[in-house]
Amino acid sequence: MFVDKARIFIKAGDGGNGCVSFRREKYIAAGGPDGGDGGRGGDVVFVADGALRTLMDFSYKRNFKAKNGADGRGANMTGQSGETIRIPVPVGTVVYDEETGAVMANMDAPGKERRVLRGGRGGRGNVRFAKPTRRTPRFAQPGEQRQGRFVVLELKSIADIGLVGFPNVGKSTILSMLTRANPKIGDYHFTTISPNLGMCNVDGRSYVMADIPGLIEGASEGLGLGHDFLRHVERTRMLIHVLDVSGFEGRDPIEDFEIIMGELRQYSPELAQRPMIVAANKMDIPPAEENLERLKAYLGEKGIEVFAVSAAINQGLLPLMRKAAEMVDALPEPEYIVEDFDEEEIIEDKTFNITIVEEGVFEVTGPLAEDIMRRVNLGDRDSLNFFSKMLEQYGIVEELRRHGAQDGDTVIMAETEFDFVD
Repeated sequence: MFVDKARIFIKAGDGGNGCVSFRREKYIAAGGPDGGDGGRGGDVVFVADGALRTLMDFSYKRNFKAKNGADGRGANMTGQSGETIRIPVPVGTVVYDEETGAVMANMDAPGKERRVLRGGRGGRGNVRFAKPTRRTPRFAQPGEQRQGRFVVLELKSIADIGLVGFPNVGKSTILSMLTRANPKIGDYHFTTISPNLGMCNVDGRSYVMADIPGLIEGASEGLGLGHDFLRHVERTRMLIHVLDVSGFEGRDPIEDFEIIMGELRQYSPELAQRPMIVAANKMDIPPAEENLERLKAYLGEKGIEVFAVSAAINQGLLPLMRKAAEMVDALPEPEYIVEDFDEEEIIEDKTFNITIVEEGVFEVTGPLAEDIMRRVNLGDRDSLNFFSKMLEQYGIVEELRRHGAQDGDTVIMAETEFDFVD
């Protein structure tokens, strides 16, 4: 099954908490703080895997979470860092942040790795807070927490060469003859309902070829699975238009050509201008020769080259593919999609808001308020002093004054109440 779009949830690991610990040895009743730092959380990394051709795996697994860092321990032992999670995707996948639409990663080259979310820093142990005036700190810093995000994976480029045409004209047979792909082949319409991919080797060079499911008249208006099929066509660099010149089903190859081109034009004018050659297939069935001459005369005026082939007996395919390879090699490199996601804007969110709940009661909300309250041990005097300094440092005290807060007023932060002291 071919899948070219997926929505998944990713989350970097939280940092481990710092440890509150004191040395306890024989003959040393109070040896001072020795709480270690927490370990760093694991990162989220996307990896472009050249062996993958579809996003089908994400239909079964949609949640990807890196490991959290371990908490620090006594004896100055730092917690173990969380393991990074590596997510393999096909080359050509673009990762979008669902909330903002920003491009998190453009996986445009085999082996490329891109970290999209960074694990949280581990919290500092109480040994880090020891000073000449604070010899026994009974608090430590919690590890940084990380919020998960939904992201959209989209396979932008599925193939160098796309095979297009009406159902049952031989596209799957051509793919099976030129590659190791094993598409379902049958003598009835819509045998193929999703793109099949294969690697085609031409004179020592490799190209990805896609057998696009058969288009029908009205596809550009959504008939059948038209929009899905046309989206697949849009992601190929050049096209081989496969026509049945045998007339076996009473079809006219010129009429078929114009119908398909009309659908391409209606869906996207640019798509109809995509570099193209024509494979006149089923030449082993009469009256193919007569139809071929008419087709060549008609398309010759449009500057489109026609190749007579018979996929069933593997005839004429090499010249066709040599021309296709030559055209692909002459094409400019696809336009690069710029990565514009800034994780620091999410991680370093130091914003807060102050609301006057009622006279003498103020509420401080926002990411900064929650982060500060996580760091505080309200039962420890040294920790409260540290808390006061953070309120001054980040401008919360000044903002409370500006809103009219006075000594003795109530302040609420992260559902914790305390008195304002100026």
